[in-house]
Amino acid sequence: MIEVEVKAKIENFQDMEKKLENLGAMKSKKEFQEDIYFNSPIVDFANTDEALRIRTTKENDNKNIFITYKGPKIDSKSKTREEIEITIEDSEKCSRIFQRLGFTKVRTVRKDRQYYTYKNFEISLDDIEGLDPYMEIEIALDDGEDYSDAQNKIFKLFSKLGIDDGFERTSYLELLEKLY
Repeated sequence: MIEVEVKAKIENFQDMEKKLENLGAMKSKKEFQEDIYFNSPIVDFANTDEALRIRTTKENDNKNIFITYKGPKIDSKSKTREEIEITIEDSEKCSRIFQRLGFTKVRTVRKDRQYYTYKNFEISLDDIEGLDPYMEIEIALDDGEDYSDAQNKIFKLFSKLGIDDGFERTSYLELLEKLY
C-alpha cells in the first residue's frame, strides 16, 4: 500500500472541527495511540528515512496492536511512502524480539487522534504530547498507483479548509527528537 499523506500545523482543534463539519466531513472515531519507534542495527533509519514502530491503539474498551514499517518518502512535497502493517497480539513480546535482534528503542510518541472521513480522505486531528496541534489528510493507494493526483486533491482540501502553508514532511518522532 502507498500512503499519500500531508500534515500541517493548525491553530487549534475547535476552529478546525467547525470547518470540517461545515465541509461535510463526518467524525468516525477517536482513539489514543502509543507508538514505540525502533532503529535498525544495520542502517540508521534517520538517515534512510524509514520507520519501524509498534503502535497500540485504544478506543473505548478496544485495544489493537500493530507493527508498521514505513519506507522512505518518495517525493519532496508530502509524506508519501510505502506502508506495511500487520496486527500482533503482544507489544511487550514484540519489543523484546526486536531488541534481541539488535533493534533499539528510539522514542515513544503518544497522541489522541480524532478521525474524520470526507469522500475518500481520512482526516485526523492530532493532539501529540509535547507538540502543537496538527492535522493530517491521507489517501491510501494500492502499490503502483500514481500518487500525484491524490496529492493534489489533498492540497486542494487543505486549501478549502483555509490552510495554504505550515505543511510538515517531518514525522512526529522527528519533531520531538528536534525538541529534546
